[in-house]
Amino acid sequence: MPSADRHQDSLPGEHEASGVAREGGTPPLALEVVDASHRYGDVAALRHASVNASSGEFLTLLGPSGSGKTTLLRIIAGLETPSAVHTLRIAGVDVRGVAAHQRNCATVFQHFALFPHMSVGENVEYGLRVRNRAPDERRRRALEALELVRLPAMYERRVHQLSGGERQRVALARALVTEPAILLLDEPLGALDEKLRMEMQVELSELQRRLGATFIHVTHSQEEALTMSDRVILMREGRIEQQGPPRELFERPRTRFVADFMGVENILDGVLVERSGERASLQVGEAVVHGTFLGHEALAPGTPVCATLRAEKVRFTDNADAAADEINRFACRAASTIYKGKYYDLGVNTEIGRLNGRIWESGDERLSPGHVTWQVGDCIVVPNE
Repeated sequence: MPSADRHQDSLPGEHEASGVAREGGTPPLALEVVDASHRYGDVAALRHASVNASSGEFLTLLGPSGSGKTTLLRIIAGLETPSAVHTLRIAGVDVRGVAAHQRNCATVFQHFALFPHMSVGENVEYGLRVRNRAPDERRRRALEALELVRLPAMYERRVHQLSGGERQRVALARALVTEPAILLLDEPLGALDEKLRMEMQVELSELQRRLGATFIHVTHSQEEALTMSDRVILMREGRIEQQGPPRELFERPRTRFVADFMGVENILDGVLVERSGERASLQVGEAVVHGTFLGHEALAPGTPVCATLRAEKVRFTDNADAAADEINRFACRAASTIYKGKYYDLGVNTEIGRLNGRIWESGDERLSPGHVTWQVGDCIVVPNE
C-alpha cells in the first residue's frame, strides 16, 4: 500500500493516535466503547454496552433483528449519536462528537453504495479526493487497493458492468484505500447469492489476515460469524448476551437464548436436581439427565434449567447395556429421516421427548436404532430464561 508519507494532511483524528500507548506501554486498542446506550423514542436500542477490539482482530457483532448490533456499529462509525456513552475511542482517539468523515474508520454497507455515474477507479479514489490528495497519488493508491481485492484490471470499468461479487470487492477497495484503523462491515454479504456469499467469506478472512487490519463485522448469520471471526459478540435486546471465540459460543452456550440462536438442535426443559462443581443433573419429565453446568451463579434445586445438546454429539446404538457414569442413555424409536447429502438427520422419540441426531454413514441398520446416548460433557446445562 502507499508509502509512509501518505498521511500528510490527514483529517483530524486520522492516524494521530499511532504513537499513543495504553497502560503498561502496550499499543492502544483499535476500539474502546464503554457503557453506550441509545434510544429511538421509547425504544431502547442499546443498553449499557461495552465493547473492545484489539488491533488486527476480526470481531463480529451477531444477533437477530432488533438486538442492537447495527445501532452499535453506526455509533462507532459516527452515523448515530448515542444517547449516552462513557468512552468511545478509535485507535486511542476520543471520537465523541467527531463527525463520521473525520473518524479513522470506513464502512462497507450491504448494498455497497457505489456511485453509478463513476468508474470503478473514481469510486475507489473518492475518499482520497475528499481528502484533497493529488490525482497521481489517488490513482496509484486506488490501483494498489484494487490489487488487494484482485481487481487491478477493472479501474476503467463502469459499476453497471460488474457482477455482485465484483461490486463487493470494489466497495472493499474504496473503504481500504484510506487505510482506516477499523473497517466496519454492515452485513456486506447479505445481498449475495449463497455460493458467492461462501466464497466472499473466505476472501474477507484471507484479506483481513493479509492486511493485519481490524475488522468489525455485523451479521445475523451464525455461519458467517463462525467462519470468519476471531471473536463473536452475541447481542440480545440491546445487551451483550455472550462473547468469546466462535467455538465457545457454538459448543458452550451460557444461556438458552445463546443455544437457540446458535442452532442447538436439542433443548430439553427441566428442573435442577443437584449440582456438584460443573456436574449437574436435571429432571426432564420422569427421567434424569446429566450434563455440564458452566455458569458461576448458585442455582438451587428446583430451579428451571434446560439441557442443550448438538445433533452431532448424539450417538445411536442397539446396545441396551446399563449406562456408564459419563453416559446418558435412553431407549428410542426412529421418527424421521432426512437425507442431507453428506449425512442423515435422524429424529427419534424417547421418554424425555424428541431428539435429533446426525449420522455420517449411510448404513440402513443405523437408521433404526434402539437406544440414543451422549456424553455428559457434551450436554450443556443452562438457566431456562
